[in-house]
Amino acid sequence: MKTMTKDVINSSRAELLRLRRWPAVWLTLGVWFFLALMFGYLFNYFSYKTGDLSFSNEGASTATIFAELLPAAAPNMLLQGMPMFGGALMIVLGGLVAGNGYGWGTWKTIFTQGPSRRAVMTGSMLTLSVLIVIVVLLTAALCFGVSVTIALTEGADLVWPTAGAVVQSILAGCLVLELWALAGYAVGTLARGPALAVGLGLVWTLVVENLLRGVGSVLGPIESLTHVLPGTAAGSLVGSLIGVQPDDGTPGVLDVLSATRATWTVVGYVLAFLVITLTVTNRRDVT
Repeated sequence: MKTMTKDVINSSRAELLRLRRWPAVWLTLGVWFFLALMFGYLFNYFSYKTGDLSFSNEGASTATIFAELLPAAAPNMLLQGMPMFGGALMIVLGGLVAGNGYGWGTWKTIFTQGPSRRAVMTGSMLTLSVLIVIVVLLTAALCFGVSVTIALTEGADLVWPTAGAVVQSILAGCLVLELWALAGYAVGTLARGPALAVGLGLVWTLVVENLLRGVGSVLGPIESLTHVLPGTAAGSLVGSLIGVQPDDGTPGVLDVLSATRATWTVVGYVLAFLVITLTVTNRRDVT
């Protein structure tokens, strides 16, 4: 047991060093922060200042738009882009982390000369999970920093959200991004390369689930199927916290499942992807 724990820790440290020095990781995370800033604040702030309503806030009043830019709304702004845009980028990240190990021959070398496969992959996924937590915390800091700046610039009162709302949003964000990152990791492991994992992940999150939900609105059996999809669970978890209005056009945010059911479905997928990755890695040939 002690040897296994030591191997996992050593594998985590090695994976952290790899990810820290890998430009693709920084680029992927940079794109996420840019999208969170652009869709969460820049578009709405320009709409508020100019009075021109964009596709993202059509039908909303300037007062409503401005309220979404203030610190009290930061927990909602943290979450709203995660089910779709954040999910797509985390699938890319997970697919790159797992798949490039096969493309470069790294996993083959480690599996044949290093510690056990289970310890290596556990350490790798643990490092990825820690990275997800850091990303969510940095995104929260970005949201609060921008919202406070806007409030001070516009002379608005600083009204803070409750501590419970902040913690709920951070935990939900970690769950949602963890789901998609481990999904990408599992597909990258199954495909033994990053290209197919990234392609399939993007097509699934951006196209397939949306098409199935569209077809499900007229076909009952398809609609039942969509209730157990990972995107539906992630979107419903976010929707249960930030609320979904009838004319809300936020991509990926849904109100299909209850908060409890959505949470357990997301947790179930996280565990399933962990088991799939460890089982496949442990049982198949390394070549």
